[in-house]
Amino acid sequence: MTSSDDAMRGRNLSFNFDGAPVLHNVDVDLRWGTMTAIAGLNGAGKSTLIEILAGVRRPMTGVVERAAEVALVVQRVDIPDALPLTVREVVLMGTWGPSQKSSVKTNTRERRVRVAEALDRVQLAELATRPFGSLSGGQRQRVLLAQGMARRARIFLLDEPAAGLDARSRERIRSILAEEANRGAAVAFVSHDRESIAAATFVVSLEGGRRVG
Repeated sequence: MTSSDDAMRGRNLSFNFDGAPVLHNVDVDLRWGTMTAIAGLNGAGKSTLIEILAGVRRPMTGVVERAAEVALVVQRVDIPDALPLTVREVVLMGTWGPSQKSSVKTNTRERRVRVAEALDRVQLAELATRPFGSLSGGQRQRVLLAQGMARRARIFLLDEPAAGLDARSRERIRSILAEEANRGAAVAFVSHDRESIAAATFVVSLEGGRRVG
């Protein structure tokens, strides 16, 4: 079981792709109120680890214990640019699903409040009616973070949130993640960005699928 300080705990995590080992007996702990960077060269197993922690992939061996709702933010969301979804509608998706509790489901007013609060926290309230497909890469990342906030997730897992973004967008994402950690959330992200890694509370370093730091 996780301790009171732990938002998530992974033990002995191993994974193979078509028989080729990708992760070897990796242990990782995510703590409340902290940011953890998952670092390493390409092919080190970083994205596979974050997907296992999120529950998107099942490990070949090992176990993951989660103490709260998880939001996974990927580099590219599977929403076609031509699909006429607004920013507000994408964030609203975070309020869907069986984990969202209410007398019937989360009521309409509460959904609106959650979405408005989340967009305000990522500083995109003014773009609520814009098509999601028209946004820049950095803006899309912030919308997907807002989706997790609207879901009331307390654990945020991000796969390369800084990839392809300019310096200003990377700084904005770092600032938002730090604010969420300061609110008590557990944040973990895959990154090659030195400034993002330096801003983390803890660093999990992978090499050849093994934890080396």
